[in-house]
Amino acid sequence: MEVFRYKAIDERGRMRRGRTDAINAADLETRLSRLGLDLIDFRELKAAQQRAGRGGIRRVELITFCFHLEQLIRAGVPILEGLADLRDSIGHRRLREVTAALIESIEGGKNLSGAMADFPAVFDPVLVSLIRAGEQSGRLNEVLQKVIENLKWQDEQASLTKRLLMYPAVVGVVLVLTLFFMMLYVVPQLLSFLSNMGQALPLQTRMLIAFSHFFSTYWYLVLGLPLLAAGGVWAGVRLNPEFAQRIDDWKLRLPLLGPIMKKIIVTRVCNVFSIMYTSGITVLECIRTGEDVAGNRAIRRALRDAGRMIQDGGGISASFAATGLFPPLVVRMLRVGENTGALEEALNNVSYFFNRDVQESVNKLQAMLLPAMIIVLGLFMVWIVVSVFGPLYDLFTHLKI
Repeated sequence: MEVFRYKAIDERGRMRRGRTDAINAADLETRLSRLGLDLIDFRELKAAQQRAGRGGIRRVELITFCFHLEQLIRAGVPILEGLADLRDSIGHRRLREVTAALIESIEGGKNLSGAMADFPAVFDPVLVSLIRAGEQSGRLNEVLQKVIENLKWQDEQASLTKRLLMYPAVVGVVLVLTLFFMMLYVVPQLLSFLSNMGQALPLQTRMLIAFSHFFSTYWYLVLGLPLLAAGGVWAGVRLNPEFAQRIDDWKLRLPLLGPIMKKIIVTRVCNVFSIMYTSGITVLECIRTGEDVAGNRAIRRALRDAGRMIQDGGGISASFAATGLFPPLVVRMLRVGENTGALEEALNNVSYFFNRDVQESVNKLQAMLLPAMIIVLGLFMVWIVVSVFGPLYDLFTHLKI
């Protein structure tokens, strides 16, 4: 299925522009006519433009879409009629186009999961796998409820991760801007006065002068080197899989941030694993999908290794323990779930515990960062005060009045 940019006229004669998926030009015209649009002109987008055009649907809109679809299916409305009702009531243009494409694909012989699989940027592999399991088991409305819960949980996790990463970034930017302001503007004016006094300056003052001179002369290096280093790491991650693996492994070992990031990823994997396993999906397929949602190559490799060991006949808990990357709590809960036959409950317990632990850790980290920033700024200001006002005090004490 290709992506086309089109120009059309609606029933009121107003010009409409947009993009949508279609098999060919005839299919494009049919899809637009179902939306009440008459095609005027179109062009097929290239691969890079297609990738850019597949997004634009927020998770909250997808949650609303799944909620209304679940309500219609529970009420006994057939899939096609339910999707048609959604298409006519959706206000988001991109989602309306996707819904129209789903209807066309289903009318062409595909089931709902197969039609959703044509839009991987809108419907992720976890959602498609769950819908497929619901279709096979005849419990699509129950599966949609779990999909909605999972999407809401993903939204909460995304917000938590953003808080975890954004707060240290903002604190770091404030510190850097303060440092530059002091070194490039305030300190040089104070030190120019001290240099004209004609007396010997103490060590801390000479160090401050050298530090300020370095900033004033080589400020472009201070700004450029970190950017070059970040660009080099980004290029290495994209071009060298082994280097990318090491970077992801290093992220999990970072002090303070590393353990929290690891718990977030493990919680995400366990939550998806639990939902898919409850829906009747096999353990190996749950693990493969867990690799897709992990978002970290080190965790992905560990899941892949665990999947191979399970495929060779190993136990679930023993296979996860052998990777050496999953916390002991996860391994113990998996072992309990295996022995009692309640693997779903064990995974839910892991998700619950780590969810609460991550929220507490993020709150503690944010509570620690503000005092740490104040302490760093305070020490920096003490150094400036001692370096500048120390020689002034010595000068005044030696004045003969």
